[in-house]
Amino acid sequence: MIAQVGRNQMSTALPDWFYPGPPGGWTADMLDHLPPGAPRHVELIDGSLIMMSPQSAFHMLMLRLLERELDPPDDLVVAREMSVTLGLRQRPEPDILLVKRTAMTSLATTSFRPEDVHLVVEVVSPESAERDRTTKPIKYSNAGIRFLWRIEQEDEAPVVYTFELEPAVRAYVPTGIHRKRLRTSIGFEVDVDLDLGRVIS
Repeated sequence: MIAQVGRNQMSTALPDWFYPGPPGGWTADMLDHLPPGAPRHVELIDGSLIMMSPQSAFHMLMLRLLERELDPPDDLVVAREMSVTLGLRQRPEPDILLVKRTAMTSLATTSFRPEDVHLVVEVVSPESAERDRTTKPIKYSNAGIRFLWRIEQEDEAPVVYTFELEPAVRAYVPTGIHRKRLRTSIGFEVDVDLDLGRVIS
C-alpha cells in the first residue's frame, strides 16, 4: 500500500506524526529528520509524503542489473534509491541516478541537486505508474535533468523507454523503446543486455 498524505488528507492507518504534519506543511529538508520508525524510502511530491510499497522481484532485479551493467565515465557515479531536491516541496526518489562524482561530497549525503544529476531512472510498478509516467518526468524536465529512462514490465521482461531533454522547451523527447537490449547514448555509449536471468543469484 502507498500512503500519500498532504495537509488536507488524513488516513487512520498512518502514525500520528503524519497528520496534520508540521505547521506550513512538509518541506524537502524535513525528510532528513523523520521520526524513528519512519519508512526507509519516502518521497515528497507537491508537499505530500509518499511511502513506497514493498518492491517486486522485477523491480529488485532491474535495479541490480543496472547497478552492475552501467559503466559511466570517471566523472559520473551510479547511485541507487537516493533523492533529488527539486524545490522546497519537491524531493522525489528515483530508482537509479547517475550523478557527478563531485556531488559525493560526504558519506552523509542524502539528496542531490538537479544540476548534479545526469540521468534518472524510474522502474514503474502498478501503484507508481501515474507518478512515473507523468508527474515525475515533468518535474525532472522542469529542473533541467538531461536524461530520463522509464522501465516497465512487459510479458515478464523489461522494456526501457528513453528520453532526452529538449532544452528550448524544457520537455523530454523520446529517443527509443528498447526490448532485450538497451543501446543508447547519454554522453557515453550504453549497451546492456536486458535479460534479468543473468542477475538472479
